[in-house]
Amino acid sequence: MILSTVQGKDIFITQHTAQTVLHNKLQNKSAKIGVIGLGYVGLPTACHYASRGYNVTGFDLSESKVNAINEGVSYIDDVNQQQLSKLIEKELLRATTNMSLLRVMDVLLICVPTPVKGTKEPDLSFVESAGRTIAEYVIEGTLVILESTTYPGTTEEYICGPLIKKGFVVGENIFVAYSPERIDPGNKRFNLSNTPKVVGGMTAACTELACAFIGKTANRVKGVRVAELSKVFENTFRWVNLALVNELAVLCEELDIDIWETINAASSKPYGFMKFTPGIGVGGHCIPVDPYYLTYKVKEQGHRTKMIELAGEINDGMVQYTYLRILELLSSKGILMQHAHVVILGAAYKSDIGDLRESPVVRLIEKLQKKVKTLTIIEPYVKEININGQAQAVVQYDPVILQHADLVVIGTPHTCFDWNNVHDNTTLIFDSKNVMEEKGIVSNKVAKL
Repeated sequence: MILSTVQGKDIFITQHTAQTVLHNKLQNKSAKIGVIGLGYVGLPTACHYASRGYNVTGFDLSESKVNAINEGVSYIDDVNQQQLSKLIEKELLRATTNMSLLRVMDVLLICVPTPVKGTKEPDLSFVESAGRTIAEYVIEGTLVILESTTYPGTTEEYICGPLIKKGFVVGENIFVAYSPERIDPGNKRFNLSNTPKVVGGMTAACTELACAFIGKTANRVKGVRVAELSKVFENTFRWVNLALVNELAVLCEELDIDIWETINAASSKPYGFMKFTPGIGVGGHCIPVDPYYLTYKVKEQGHRTKMIELAGEINDGMVQYTYLRILELLSSKGILMQHAHVVILGAAYKSDIGDLRESPVVRLIEKLQKKVKTLTIIEPYVKEININGQAQAVVQYDPVILQHADLVVIGTPHTCFDWNNVHDNTTLIFDSKNVMEEKGIVSNKVAKL
């Protein structure tokens, strides 16, 4: 039985009643939804559930983010500003820094960052802070779902732990689940509406409520730990395979074999093969981060993730390998690094977005900046980039800049670049993503990774 207070009177309700009450609110969309953390995951998530008819409140410590949202201004590429404005106008979405309003929410989604420290160890400070804050304000009958990527056991320790200390009983008067975010910035095909979402609850009741809330995309599993590990495994799979193809790229250069033709040849097999391509390194908020969460957790058990650690060495080493290739290309033209003008085309971690998180191109720029005479960055999606602790302005695309460059490095192949124009206005190109050949441009001006 659960003790509750209604209009000043203490009453007892059953777990079944608490679950039914929330389930009914989810069904008729009267449940109030709170999203904690309004970044690359939180804001799209808040907009998604508001678009489904829920009343959504976004929580963030950043006043600038909160003010922007309430003014209908989107700072996330994947969030359409017109759509955001309509949700604000319809009063389906609002944002606040006032955490005390958590007490009036029926469902709370935790979408805070889970980065790694410089030592490659998990930084769960944002999750820990969110867990403490929720426990301070949350009321019984609320469903709490952690979406931030993390290792198995996090939900129990950082979300359930503080709630239990406050006297809640998980699965009875509070409901907790884990459902990892699956947001791919810039992806025009898959979004929150059509991407399956893994859901694991602390109890059967928790899972049922979380699946009822998430809807048709919910893919239930047996418990939070399976859900937590599935997310880390998804990106570790990519991390390891990217390391394999990056290692092969280095080997192919030494063997004078075209890595790109090799990959395309292997890709002709209609089964048993998945295509991965090499690059300057691996960037983004997930792939270069998530594997280290698994490595950290396994070390606690006295084991090592040898393959993951080796993959990290290979992927991280691609920046240095690219730097040396650039040095070789300049030397082949009789140009010393300290006299060179190098232009970088694109610095984001993937095409057609302005996301610089963990971008290997930025790490390459940091190395080049210390060595070359002139370094020009052309990145259409951002205004400046933090390089070696200082903000450095980027410039707009201008063929004249390319004409005066000793080398143009294709870092991120944004589709807005006119590749024929790039080719015609340069004397030497280092193409890290084979974009020129893919566009049918074959030239002795172009050196491939």
